[in-house]
Amino acid sequence: MKIFNTISEYGVISKSFHWITAILLFLQIPAGFYLVGLDFGEDRITVENYHVIGGILIFYITILRLIYKIFNPTPSLNSSLFPGQKLIAKLNHIFLYLTIFTITISGALKKLLGGEKLDIFINKIKIQSNFELAEIFYEVHIYANYTLIALISLHIFAVIIHKIIFKENILRKIT
Repeated sequence: MKIFNTISEYGVISKSFHWITAILLFLQIPAGFYLVGLDFGEDRITVENYHVIGGILIFYITILRLIYKIFNPTPSLNSSLFPGQKLIAKLNHIFLYLTIFTITISGALKKLLGGEKLDIFINKIKIQSNFELAEIFYEVHIYANYTLIALISLHIFAVIIHKIIFKENILRKIT
């Protein structure tokens, strides 16, 4: 197993970024839905604190992942794919990254503009409250999460379609 990517396969570092992010997202998304249903109290504060920590971790991992991608080749897609599939795959990845950033930034701004402090591991931030803007960023946060769910579903659906229809195990490239 290689540490770095090659033209034909992902290395351990890329695979680790992928699966750590996937696991965190699969924990984070249900936690967010659970959080919405909680009344204000100790349980909500605890769940929200973990949710914020998870979101910031995903944000930092995604930044590191993109920096790593700059210096490492991305394995080429199978030449049997038609150009539309390659375009969809690339766009899905781009939108996954953009959506992750949108979710994290909108969640942080919702919290900050709602009058709360935000611990970003490096520093604690507090800004002037603006509840109207906080509500707008909360809406952005919600819609971006639904977009993320759709993009993840498309990502998983593509793996299944490739296995069933094209008889190609593309999952093995990233495992």
